Amino acid sequence: MRVTNQMMSNNALSNINKNKIALSKLEEQYSTNKKIQKPSDDPVVAVRALKLRKNLSELNQYYEKNIPDAKSWMEITESALKNVTDICTSINGYANQGATDTLTADNRASVLKNIQQLVSQIYEEGNSNCAGRYVFTGYKTDTGLLFDQDTNNKKYTITQEFKGTDISSSERVIGGYTVDDYTNPAAGTTPSVGTFSTAPVSQSVYTMNLGYNDLDGTAGSVKIGYTYKNAGGTDVTVNIDPTKINIVSVSDKNAYSAADDGINFIKETGELVIGKTVHETMKLATDIKVDYQKSEFSKGDVKPEMYYDCVMEQHVGAVASTAVEKTITYEKKSQNISYDINFNQSLVVNTEASDAIPMDLKRQVDIVAKAIQDVDKVESDITEVKKMLEDTSTTDAQKKVLEALQSQLETELSLKTSIMQKEFGNTLTATSNQQQAANLAVADLGSRYVRLEMTEERLSTQQTDFEDLLSTNEDADMVETIVKYNSQSTIYNASLSAAAKIAKNSLLDFI
Repeated sequence: MRVTNQMMSNNALSNINKNKIALSKLEEQYSTNKKIQKPSDDPVVAVRALKLRKNLSELNQYYEKNIPDAKSWMEITESALKNVTDICTSINGYANQGATDTLTADNRASVLKNIQQLVSQIYEEGNSNCAGRYVFTGYKTDTGLLFDQDTNNKKYTITQEFKGTDISSSERVIGGYTVDDYTNPAAGTTPSVGTFSTAPVSQSVYTMNLGYNDLDGTAGSVKIGYTYKNAGGTDVTVNIDPTKINIVSVSDKNAYSAADDGINFIKETGELVIGKTVHETMKLATDIKVDYQKSEFSKGDVKPEMYYDCVMEQHVGAVASTAVEKTITYEKKSQNISYDINFNQSLVVNTEASDAIPMDLKRQVDIVAKAIQDVDKVESDITEVKKMLEDTSTTDAQKKVLEALQSQLETELSLKTSIMQKEFGNTLTATSNQQQAANLAVADLGSRYVRLEMTEERLSTQQTDFEDLLSTNEDADMVETIVKYNSQSTIYNASLSAAAKIAKNSLLDFI
């Protein structure tokens, strides 16, 4: 085969170009510290790099954003719940004082005020938020647990669920008198000693406490239904006849004396007083549903939708005088907020107020306030009667009537003072239940937090491993690259030198 000068020149130029390309690739690896500059350089490395980068990006999202955010949420929740347990300890001190000591009216007022403020703070803890998101309100993270102002333009129809075991037996005073029975007797009557012959008595009554007091009370506004198992084990559903539900005022002397086959609904206190016959079957109930209405809320009251199924009618203005603007139905279901904390792994970060801060304590304090009010009223009446007895214008006949009234009032005071002290004792039980609920919530939260920390630790290791894998896949070995670069540079220079020598020789040099 004949080799011409042109062929030698072309081969030399081709070899120079190949060496130049190889040197250029090594120079790029040296300057960028990357094995490849485009996918076509090495498709296998490119595909692996894309997968590793995607996985590392997701891992960084979990490790650097989701987990810290979840930890902040859970730490704020835990702090709030621990504050709740500390507050309960303070309440116990005041409740114990009220249950064991004989307090003056001023002392009672002071103790009650302190307890009410502490209980209000418990529910304020339920308003805790993390970066503007309320942590105890489920999916409604933009809505606080409490009303932030007095509200009278919303009417709630609330469905509250009970069990037969929620019916409690408590002491209440049946009968009793007031100064008005003497100073403003019923029309056509004149107070006599016989008027005050029946002594008030303390009687055990069956009650259920609804979630709120100061409720709306009109005919048919309260509906009660329950299901129980009969002797044959069959479910029996009972819907109580609305005419058997008597709406009474707490000031009614017989408010706590329900007919055997009826129920008294005391709207001021939110108590249901259950008759004996009704109680015999209702105590066996597996579920009890009570529908009631409330349209007046004070600042700091808990929003019903956070605890119960309810229907809210929003009015243009005050409920009593304006039309309905819109109606919203709320269904109380578990509202778990989950964070993705790892590949195919999520964790619930929230705790709902209904699970950690029950309404029982708030209602118990309302009952204590009512018991104190009862004692204060009787003491005030006794003081008024004593003034009448000391009045020189009071006749002997009138004094006998007033003495009879005073005797009954003192009996009533003794009974109601005993009940008040028992209610202070019940407050100790309520705070204990609140502490237990908060402690259980903290324990549950703590177990989830431990899982979160374990995942964080694992992701930290994985992040390092992924970064090492990514570096191994993409990054050039600098020592090896420098050696190859120097070697390729020598080869390139040698090819240039050889080509230069070939270019100098021609046929004329040999003629």
